Amino acid sequence: MAKTTRLAVIDLGSNSVRLKISELLPDNEAVTKQYVKRYVRLSSQMGPEKTLKKEPVERTLDALREFRTICDQYSRLKVIAVATAAVRQAQNQAEFLQRAKKETGFDIQVISGAQEAYLDYVGVTHSLEIDRGLIIDTGGASMELVGVESGAAEETISIPLGSVILSQRYHLGDQIQAANLFDAMVEVDEALSHQRWLSRFRGSRIIALGGCNRALAKIYRWRNAVAGKAAPIHGLTMTSTTAFQIMHELLEGDRASRAAIRGVTWERADVIVGGLLPLLALMRQLAIDEVEFSNSGLREGLLFKYQEHKLDFG
Repeated sequence: MAKTTRLAVIDLGSNSVRLKISELLPDNEAVTKQYVKRYVRLSSQMGPEKTLKKEPVERTLDALREFRTICDQYSRLKVIAVATAAVRQAQNQAEFLQRAKKETGFDIQVISGAQEAYLDYVGVTHSLEIDRGLIIDTGGASMELVGVESGAAEETISIPLGSVILSQRYHLGDQIQAANLFDAMVEVDEALSHQRWLSRFRGSRIIALGGCNRALAKIYRWRNAVAGKAAPIHGLTMTSTTAFQIMHELLEGDRASRAAIRGVTWERADVIVGGLLPLLALMRQLAIDEVEFSNSGLREGLLFKYQEHKLDFG
């Protein structure tokens, strides 16, 4: 049997689905060969009944069929497909996974919130040194939090609040009403207040990932570009003052004006406010005056664990 030399990681998130194909090299090195992202908004309108709705499911299956066509062009390819919060929370999870398997051939593994948080930690710490601090990954339907002490992941939790859920529940997609924003902030504050361990990280470092947090970094890097060249997102740092100023600006306009800001796509513009609430709440509550951004997370964590032969699925 031919040896696997390429790895495809499919990350079926609540807002987007992504495919990353890497060439596996000796000494646990890897080179990205192809990266594709499609906005499918799978968690859209799940509601209190927590069911995946017809249109988001069809969009997602369309993207997965496209990914199947791409994967079929590669030889000696191992595919690892994982689903996160939207599928994890869904009452019709089994039905969706069966359809995905039948129509695309992908065997999708649903990972727990704690697994997702740990894989984020692995992805981040392979390229950014962190001895002590917090990692936050804000997705569409959940946020993952990791507390790092002496370089180890001491706390790995997932809270079922994310950019899509908050933005739809509190009408934060277009022009934003003060009362709706306040209600959303209260829900985020209450969810974080139950995590008593967070108080240990007052004034510590925080590393942020997830689409909305990275969009915040993109806005900042383009505003500080020199001769049309912007700094890479990975390892970029921003003060809390700047983060709050950018959020203020995002709140002043509607979806169209947010989408007109360089660094914010139209697909991101209706969820970015809800998506930034968890990070900014942590920075306020814990008196953290600087955030660092990571381009590595779940997908890279899966890659590293696969190379170490330490994945317990797939």
